[in-house]
Amino acid sequence: MAGDHTFGLRPGEEAAALPERFDAGLHFIGRLRTPWIDRAACPKNGLGSDAVCTVAVDPPYAPALRNVTGCTHLILLYWMAHATRGLVVQRPRHADGPRGTFSLRSPARPNPIALSVVELLGRDGDTLRVRGLDCLDGTPLLDIKPYFASTDARPDARVDRAGAEP
Repeated sequence: MAGDHTFGLRPGEEAAALPERFDAGLHFIGRLRTPWIDRAACPKNGLGSDAVCTVAVDPPYAPALRNVTGCTHLILLYWMAHATRGLVVQRPRHADGPRGTFSLRSPARPNPIALSVVELLGRDGDTLRVRGLDCLDGTPLLDIKPYFASTDARPDARVDRAGAEP
């Protein structure tokens, strides 16, 4: 889906021209069910809400959930279908000036793929109950991966919010 620019560009933002054809194909494997139906109500990140959400996996992919309850946390990759595509410079509300898209977690980007680390609360057939999502109801699901604190956590990671580069 090419994105419909629903959220538009802010002053000072720049977008790149996207290629006419895609380089890769994806299959959505399900949908994320959340309480948020509009952008204003949606939390800024997964830690912004304690809402219990549902990961609804399509039946052909349900066998891939085998042993998933052995995980306390999962990484969900999903497609932010309403996000503006092609942004290379953005002006986030929280920043004092424009920032490069690849220095942000914004869904507005050339490929609007988002990720959240969620707490797995339970499984019922082809659905999972999770906490820690930050997307609109019905968001397409791309993939589910186990979160391994031993390899995924980087306690020394940091982000310089000031951004010294031009």
